Amino acid sequence: MTASNRPRDESRIRLDSTAHFMDSISSQLADRLGRFALDGSRRPGPPALVLVAHGSRDPRALHTVRALMERVRRLRPAVPVRLGHIELNEPLLPDALAALGTAPAVLVPLLLTHGHHVKRDIPEAVAAVAPHVRVAAPLGPHPLLVDTLYARLVAAGWRTRTSEATRRGSGVVLAAAGSRDPGSAVDTRRTARLLADRLGVPVVPAYASAATPTVPAALSALTARGRHRIAVASCFTAPGRFATQCAEQAPWIASAPLGAHPAMARLVLHRYDQALAPATPQPQLASA
Repeated sequence: MTASNRPRDESRIRLDSTAHFMDSISSQLADRLGRFALDGSRRPGPPALVLVAHGSRDPRALHTVRALMERVRRLRPAVPVRLGHIELNEPLLPDALAALGTAPAVLVPLLLTHGHHVKRDIPEAVAAVAPHVRVAAPLGPHPLLVDTLYARLVAAGWRTRTSEATRRGSGVVLAAAGSRDPGSAVDTRRTARLLADRLGVPVVPAYASAATPTVPAALSALTARGRHRIAVASCFTAPGRFATQCAEQAPWIASAPLGAHPAMARLVLHRYDQALAPATPQPQLASA
């Protein structure tokens, strides 16, 4: 039976490979043709997309961010993709901005909430040296972020089909970095609600630092509610100290950080496109 199926399988592989190759060629051709107007003049290229990562001493973090950059480049070949860090890794954001010169660009924070870095650090860095640069919204909350969280949990062992009894005994702790900014907690709670709707079980947000509850406290709260099959969902963009600590506290399974999942690359480009879209005019109130 296996031998008789092999030619069909190999043919399917060849067809899939050929289709992927043709799609790649078509994308590159459309990209090149799109650079020129009808009169043959060269059109100005799109603004650069600068990924703004936090930075980490863990070398896996930089590797993950670079893998995400490559995925974004493959999805949008015409867009120059660059990288800047808030701290700890090079290039630092001021250096990345200086390298742009006067070229237009959009900064897309690889951050998941409206915390201090998004509200103050990044805008202040832009205002100091590059007022022509736009800053996109952080990646969360958003359904594509939840798609990634869900996929990482499934990869870690979360079963997509369970009995009602199993579901009643299950729960998830959404582990995030934490921030003293109350807006950050609002965003994390919204992501937790979206993930809970997707999974059909309670999802409790918890934090590695600067906010409460902690991961152990969230685990205890779920246990007190009769939830004994508890997973930890890693709401971190890349591996690092906080992500590792939270995963080690999981009583059952812990998902990998968000990383370079395809949905994350689409989310990055969505935030880029949002930043470039014309502002929607607000409706005028009729005068009395």
